[in-house]
Amino acid sequence: MTDNPQPLVAPAKWGLPYAEDHMQPAIQREQSYILAFAVLTIIAWQTEIGTLALMPFTLLATWFHEMAHGLTAMLLGAEFERLVIFANGSGFAEYSGSMWGIGQAIVAAAGLLGPSIAGCLMIIASRSRRATRWVLLGLAAALVVTTLIWVRSIAGWIVLPLFAVAAGYIALRGNAKWERIAVEFLGVQGAVSVYQDLGYLFSPGGQLGGQAVLSDTGRIADALFLPYWFWGGAITLAIAAMVWKSLQVASRY
Repeated sequence: MTDNPQPLVAPAKWGLPYAEDHMQPAIQREQSYILAFAVLTIIAWQTEIGTLALMPFTLLATWFHEMAHGLTAMLLGAEFERLVIFANGSGFAEYSGSMWGIGQAIVAAAGLLGPSIAGCLMIIASRSRRATRWVLLGLAAALVVTTLIWVRSIAGWIVLPLFAVAAGYIALRGNAKWERIAVEFLGVQGAVSVYQDLGYLFSPGGQLGGQAVLSDTGRIADALFLPYWFWGGAITLAIAAMVWKSLQVASRY
């Protein structure tokens, strides 16, 4: 008998169970692969060939981004009319109703930070198999419901339900390893979805249909203070810190 016996069950942070120690290296290795793929995805998105090759994930990234815009606008009292996702990966969320400049800045920031926050919460949920299953089922339900209510484009009607079926299948039929990989993978994809177009993130705006439009960072700068490139840099640092911390929490067993 030892003088200082160890407890049979150690309390887990975040209220989620610890995995066995021998699993940690494997989980950290999986996270390294997922992060590497996320970096490659960001690089590929900056080219036409890469965007085409990753088109399903490009469309999913557009869904993350535009849904964050639309839902935030709705929470601020606007009417979320529709979400359009084009086959080339672009898209927009259309909402109606008057909104002060600060409200427009919040909606713009939500499109940049909202998907990253949701993605990081998904990554943290991978610590628990029960939470992992619920997140996958929740994502599947969200994809189906939002497609039925707001999506108004053929590309969205085709791709989003396919992602919903895949997430639901993994949640119901996959083993613990693939459930965890799927949640972390989709979480990282959501977190980096803002980098689908770096030129858009670090620009004041451009032309759309012959009309000048502000970028999200340009809209924030117009409503608040400091230039668009400051907000692009600040959001980039915030997302990098959130992803790093969420992966750190997810692997802390």
